[in-house]
Amino acid sequence: MKRRDFLQKSALTSAGLLATGSLFSQPFFEGKIKDFGFQVYTVRDVIKKDMAGTLKTLKKAGYDYAEFFDFADGKLLGMPVKEAKALIDASKIKLKSIHVPTGIQAHTVSGTMVNNWQKAVDDAAELGAEYLVCAYLDSAERQTIDQYKKVSELFNRSAEICKKSGIKFAYHNHAFEFKEIDGQIPYDVLLKETDADLVKMELDMYWVRYADQNPLKIIQRDMGRFPLWHVKDMSMDEDRAMKEVGAGRIDWKQLFAYDKDAGLEYFFVEQDGNWAENSVQSLVTSIKHLKKI
Repeated sequence: MKRRDFLQKSALTSAGLLATGSLFSQPFFEGKIKDFGFQVYTVRDVIKKDMAGTLKTLKKAGYDYAEFFDFADGKLLGMPVKEAKALIDASKIKLKSIHVPTGIQAHTVSGTMVNNWQKAVDDAAELGAEYLVCAYLDSAERQTIDQYKKVSELFNRSAEICKKSGIKFAYHNHAFEFKEIDGQIPYDVLLKETDADLVKMELDMYWVRYADQNPLKIIQRDMGRFPLWHVKDMSMDEDRAMKEVGAGRIDWKQLFAYDKDAGLEYFFVEQDGNWAENSVQSLVTSIKHLKKI
């Protein structure tokens, strides 16, 4: 999409915001979502007990691919990489992405960005992953702008190593990156200090909204840099708790209208908690709504 077209859409969105009080009010999306992904962290309470059964259930619900977590020291979800790969392959769920820690606060753990990163990259390649994503920055890693700049350098180095193995690198946001430090917004620092060709962003739509930010403005500023999304809804209540997709305040049909502007490749339905019934049913409920838009 041309920038002028994007701005015209954004202007209409702003008009809708003024008229209704909702960020996402004017639907533009005219297509259908064809492939669906989920973040395995959602079902962390059951996946380690029965990976095969859990993946089978979610495949039957309509999920095509997944993003995993708990990956380090040659293991995925506490299981040797080869064993995990066999179970995932058998499920027909495609592993597209894996969340990883920086390792800054856990120097003894192997297979992190600061300790034997090449091992993590090699294991990810064996699993068939397309992305390795920094999931989170511990509080001690993000107290100052200088720390964000140092982390950006670490991301650039890590992404270079990934690229040599045909894997892409990204960073997953929460809300704290949008809290000003010394007159600067940390998320802006990350975008500026990292190489746009090497370091992509996994845009968590819930946390962006929780931080009172407009995801469309973020996308507009760096079009094409957001190939991964996390999709979870936000309660209408004042607590703004996580909800199943379709049970909250976000208009997903309109948001998905900007998939090409963002450079979207994969999205992962996720709900950390506050499930209406249970973790598995949460993902089932969310995909049912997404299939309708």
